[in-house]
Parts: sequence; structure tokens; C-alpha cells
Amino acid sequence: MSAARVRKIADRIKVIVAEMLERRIKDPRLGFVTVTDVRVTGDTQHATIFYTVFGDDDERAATASALESAKGVLRSEVGRQLGMRHTPTLEFILDALPENAAHIEELLAQARESDAEVARAAAGAAYAGDPDPYKARDEDEPPS
Repeated sequence: MSAARVRKIADRIKVIVAEMLERRIKDPRLGFVTVTDVRVTGDTQHATIFYTVFGDDDERAATASALESAKGVLRSEVGRQLGMRHTPTLEFILDALPENAAHIEELLAQARESDAEVARAAAGAAYAGDPDPYKARDEDEPPS
């Protein structure tokens, strides 16, 4: 199967699962979920669905168990809407992207802070040694 077709199937699965989670799955454990990406194997037998959850660790755990219990319903709807001979198995993985982004923001803030410290320290500093450390030769002196 071509890579473009596999990508198209992955995009379609993303839309189907997102719509199902929004409209049809009425599990109280399901938090504020966003489907971020879907990756399908080349033979379209397995789909990995990446998602994020707005909230704390308890809400993430509750959402993970809600998705696990809704997996069968979601898979049958994916199979029905795709109309493929073999419906791919579904696997849900919590996307670490927001946590990574927050960590990167922290690191950038630390770097900005240390840059500001260096700039403050350098503000009143003078060069060690001569102002012009390079030897200047006289105009009439031949090059060596």
C-alpha cells in the first residue's frame, strides 16, 4: 500500500476517533481529550493514536482507562466508516508533547536569565590588557 494512502487512512482515523470522543463516548472518566496524531503501520493492521489530556495526573489516568474501555466501540466505528476488509487494531498513547514543550520553556527561561546576568556583569567591565591588543606596524615599516 502506498505511503500516501496509509497517511490518508491515518488522517481519516484521527477524524473518526476525535468525533466519536466528542459526540458519542459518554464516559464520565473521559477528560478534555485532544487527538494529536495517528500513525498507521504500512500494512494498515495497527493504528497508534496519540492524545493529550488537559488536567492533572489523576485525570490523565482516568482518561486512559476510559479510552481503553471504549477501544472496541471506537474500532468498530473506524471499521464501519473506512469500509476496509481488515480494521486496524487501535492503541492509545499519551502524547508527551505538552510536557516536553513546558520543559523547553523552562530551559529557555533559565537561559534568558543567565544571559541577563552575564550582560549585567559585563556592563561595567573593561578589557584586560591593552585596548588594542594587536600590534600595529608603522606605515613606513616593511611587512615582516
